Amino acid sequence: MIMNPLLPLLFVPFLTIVGIALVKDISSVRWVSAVGMGTQLIFAFILLYLFYKERNAGNTDSMLFVSSTMWYESFNIHLKFGVDGISVAMILLTAIVTFAGIFASWQVEYLTKEFFISLIILAGGVFGFFISLDLFTMFLFYELAVIPMYLLIGIWGSGPKEYSAMKLTLMLMGGSALLLVGMLGIYFNSAPDGGQLTFDLTEIAKVHIPYAAQMFFFPFTFIGFGVLGALFPFHTWSPDGHASAPTAVSMLHAGVLMKLGGYGCFRVAMYLLPEAAHSLAWIFIILTGIGVVYGAFGAIWQKDLKYINAYSSVSHCGLVLFALLMMNETATTGAILQMISHGLMTALFFALIGMIYGRTHTRMINEMGGLMKVIPFLSVVYVIAGLASLGLPGLSGFVAEMTIFVGSFQHTDTFHRVATIVACSSIVITAVYILRVVGTLLLGPITNNHYLELKDAQWFEKISTVTLVTSIAIIGLTPFWISTLIHEPLAQMIQHLIP
Repeated sequence: MIMNPLLPLLFVPFLTIVGIALVKDISSVRWVSAVGMGTQLIFAFILLYLFYKERNAGNTDSMLFVSSTMWYESFNIHLKFGVDGISVAMILLTAIVTFAGIFASWQVEYLTKEFFISLIILAGGVFGFFISLDLFTMFLFYELAVIPMYLLIGIWGSGPKEYSAMKLTLMLMGGSALLLVGMLGIYFNSAPDGGQLTFDLTEIAKVHIPYAAQMFFFPFTFIGFGVLGALFPFHTWSPDGHASAPTAVSMLHAGVLMKLGGYGCFRVAMYLLPEAAHSLAWIFIILTGIGVVYGAFGAIWQKDLKYINAYSSVSHCGLVLFALLMMNETATTGAILQMISHGLMTALFFALIGMIYGRTHTRMINEMGGLMKVIPFLSVVYVIAGLASLGLPGLSGFVAEMTIFVGSFQHTDTFHRVATIVACSSIVITAVYILRVVGTLLLGPITNNHYLELKDAQWFEKISTVTLVTSIAIIGLTPFWISTLIHEPLAQMIQHLIP
């Protein structure tokens, strides 16, 4: 009997944590973490291969590799797992960013064992979330991914880390409370014609939840997930949280954890409550449109590299939700591409910021200059990350944003087109702050003689950055394999959303 390829995604993080707990010296902790997450990355690629193999063999099931075990019979809760093309893409993104994050954290020396255990618990929660087909277990994995953030920022962070950790945790817990209400509302309306109530996503999608219930519970569910997806005006935890978090935590939080928000908004809120999604979409289109432009303008005024990237993330994640609310296949394809693209490039940005800060001991751009002359490798990689962020053709950002705007402009009514034009303006604003930062940070004369003694990237930093740059280039140059991967589930979900 062939093992379900989803099981390693749950067991490898657990076994890695056990391995970390058993070793004693810092070097062994690092290598166990690297081998564990490297193995997880290999299993993610194996999953991708097996998924394509099943599809090419003619398997047309909406979800593949499904397994289900009764967990709590009284409430009909199952440990049910399965994936479609969207889930596989998110799993691959998570595995790549986590692997890169391990090497970006190679020099963590304070409570090293506890740090890597917390980081891998966070990653394990994300993997479990993306493969869950039961709302209850999905919520549990969601919480498992969010809770370690408090410790990771509060213990290993910098600056006002206690304030940032508490603010992030309270706001995300507030979102979780809304989300719990929404999920319970879906559960208690999952059998409107009688029968057994269920948390099963695939079963709930087959029934028609009463319109009044949809209208009441949709805002709870969408906003609950949207808080983690930096939905305006519930985004204020993001800049402070990112700025105070250690490097790898910023990478995973912006690169992976925020994607749970967009994924949940689409997979749960919109897919299970489609009539309410249509009726209320205009409200959230306005909010996300404001967030896209606000985040870009916010980045312009910042002088701290982490705050610049944090506000940029608010803008780019706003584009994800904006595109999903357009509810056509082209725009939603762009939304998934944007989740992947933003996940990779923002992880790369935060990795580079951490590496630069470790050398210059400052994140203020007006205190730096001429770094291209002393750390050319890191500087060139920073330029590549910046070009991906502003949408240069050939890199992942261009493919994602172009697909979003083309899909959004397919709507012929004035409201959607005006909203799309407003969102498009973020491209120009993004170019302004990216080029300003690159010019100030990397070019010109060296502003501090101390910088003449800086050393360029070490081997573990090169592994981290090259992994992410390669992924960004592959998506930018050959995006069609991802479009093919997600086409079928998106087509089915959009068909389900059409009234």
